[in-house]
Amino acid sequence: MIFKNLQFRFIFFISLVLLFSLSSFSFKEKDQKTVPTVENAFVVAPNFKLSLAQWSIHRMIIQDGVDPYSFAQKASEWGFEGLEYVSQLYDADLKPANFSEEAMATFVSKSLAESEKYGLQNVLIMIDGQGNLATTDAVERQKAVENHYKWVDAAAALGCHSVRVNLSGSSDPAIWIPSAIDGLSALATYAATKNMNVIVENHGGLSSNAGLLVQVMEGVNMKNAGTLPDFGNFCIASEWGTNGRNCTEEYDRYKGIEEMLPFAKAVSAKSHNFDADGQETASDFPRIMKLVAAAGYTGFVGVEYEGSVLSEEAGIIATRDLLISLQ
Repeated sequence: MIFKNLQFRFIFFISLVLLFSLSSFSFKEKDQKTVPTVENAFVVAPNFKLSLAQWSIHRMIIQDGVDPYSFAQKASEWGFEGLEYVSQLYDADLKPANFSEEAMATFVSKSLAESEKYGLQNVLIMIDGQGNLATTDAVERQKAVENHYKWVDAAAALGCHSVRVNLSGSSDPAIWIPSAIDGLSALATYAATKNMNVIVENHGGLSSNAGLLVQVMEGVNMKNAGTLPDFGNFCIASEWGTNGRNCTEEYDRYKGIEEMLPFAKAVSAKSHNFDADGQETASDFPRIMKLVAAAGYTGFVGVEYEGSVLSEEAGIIATRDLLISLQ
């Protein structure tokens, strides 16, 4: 009888040990599947839509005479959901009219009609050539701020969420940072009245030094002021080089993107060339997109092909397909 009781207790003890071990293993498996890490974050949260940056077809427009207002049609045919306009690609129409209210209204009405026709979302306008927002001259800086107003108004009328601006100015960080904070704050204050964001791209000069750009963002400290991390524009040498590929000094792009992402309201997937496996040769897209997902970014990812080996259409499609393959 005693032997049987001991045997029963031993079997009961072994059963408890096995049950505890299985439960522990189950919880560990569950934790491994539900807790995202940098390594698996993109698989866990691949929630983004693709937009097309109009600069991807700038040669078609400037060199081949393609109508910039065919942008929505082409983007739709290539399978995109959003549109990122580039202001300078409309200069042929707008400059002769000195960007008058009537000319800007025509730009808006024609662009809006095309985007609605093809069922695409207007995401942002990239603004160039309207003055240096970070110049040290306060009068010139204010003029540059005001020059951007018409584009903020146009973006709001199109239903965009942002305008992308440049922070050109001094090469001395001690001078550039306060000037950039002042210019960006002034424009963001106006943009807030239109419910618009003002976002800064790493686009040459000190803006390509992500650490310094973050200091500007922290100094502005406004909800509608943010960044647009570009995968490829991290040249911090005085000479930019051809497409940034011949740069003699570059800020670490992966570190820079990660630093800019907490402020990001858009992301630009810059591409130049591809290898035989369809991977971009200068930027590790899988690595970058894991960073994007780990940061919790779920907005549009803009395709911006800037290469010369492939045609613009082929480069756009290659970039699009690479991003789709990562979802």
